[in-house]
Amino acid sequence: MDNNDPAFIPMSSNLTAQSAEKQRVGRKSTFVSIGLNTVLMSVQIAVGVIAHSQALVADGVHSLADLISDFVVLVANRHSGAKPDADHNYGHSRYETVASLFLGGLLIAVGVGMLWRAGTRLTDLQTIPPVHMSALAVATIVLLSKEGLFRYMLREAQRVRSAMLIANAWHARSDAASSLVVALGIVGSLAGVRLLDPIAAAIVGFMVARMGWTFGWEALQDLSDRALDESATTDLRARLMSTPGVRDVHGLRTRKMGDLALVDAHILVDPMISVSEGHYIAESARSRVLQNDHVLDALIHVDPENDAIARPPVNLPPRARIAAELESALAAQGLKAATVNLHYLSTGLDIEVTLQPSALNALENEAQQLARVDLDALKRRLGARKLNVTHPVDVSTAGAELVREPREDG
Repeated sequence: MDNNDPAFIPMSSNLTAQSAEKQRVGRKSTFVSIGLNTVLMSVQIAVGVIAHSQALVADGVHSLADLISDFVVLVANRHSGAKPDADHNYGHSRYETVASLFLGGLLIAVGVGMLWRAGTRLTDLQTIPPVHMSALAVATIVLLSKEGLFRYMLREAQRVRSAMLIANAWHARSDAASSLVVALGIVGSLAGVRLLDPIAAAIVGFMVARMGWTFGWEALQDLSDRALDESATTDLRARLMSTPGVRDVHGLRTRKMGDLALVDAHILVDPMISVSEGHYIAESARSRVLQNDHVLDALIHVDPENDAIARPPVNLPPRARIAAELESALAAQGLKAATVNLHYLSTGLDIEVTLQPSALNALENEAQQLARVDLDALKRRLGARKLNVTHPVDVSTAGAELVREPREDG
């Protein structure tokens, strides 16, 4: 029994509030980043060209890549918070992951371009002009600005637990680190070692490409349905096992959906309980799992046995045939079944039949009728392991109910 409609998965009010807050923080921090990067990029490239600093120009190109990535984050942030619909039953959280993958690819491309340009410059050291002091001043300002931006963005991203915003924050930290390398390269060039400026540009290119690979690889793993880590999975298993009525848990699987995860699990319950009780246990287990902040939704499957190691025989008769055979055999003796419960287990088929209640004065006669039913033959025809027939007695006129001991064959 699966207790969810796959066509639509509602988000809890808590998750909806988290999503709205994440979007708000994402927009605010990204607009701050866009404003700062626009100013820094313009100054870096302009001063880098005038001051003959390839490293500063490379850092300006890096800031331009930041601007592009910021706009990508804005678009992803807007779409990832959309509610589930007919085309995206599980919501749009993976827009963030796709954005992270795009950012990774962009950073790799920018980094490789920087490395290529620096390598070309290093092959002809004689043409490297001296660097002006203004390049060092700009590099220092950029370093301090990017470090401040990183601390602000990381604090906000961690508060709303957004992997995409955290990645963007660390992108700003990589900018600060690259600006430090640029500043050191400019200092070396001003001291007379001109090759340090293109070397600094090459180091920046390597850092950018490496950061892009890290982001891209992580995003690719999430898009490939990466599971939650061991700690989170252990917590989910503990929540399921603590649910009253759950005997065991198996087939527990998780897959990332943006910053959240979807959970599938099989729970083992008493095979003799009713469908409604099994459903109630599953709903209780699902409710406990959804209390985990990492979980977007959970699909709980109820098993009477561990179907990973034991399954019912495939040739057992369906309910329609069993009901027809029972009705025919009982009707021949003037009896009628009130309920028929079937238990399809790895050990075989168990059938429990409850007859229509009998009045006290008709009990002996109907007991004789039941004795004439060949339950052994019926059990063999149905391929059942057990066939139990219960004959209740209607004593409503006496204000109480007596139940005769069931007759069991098998």
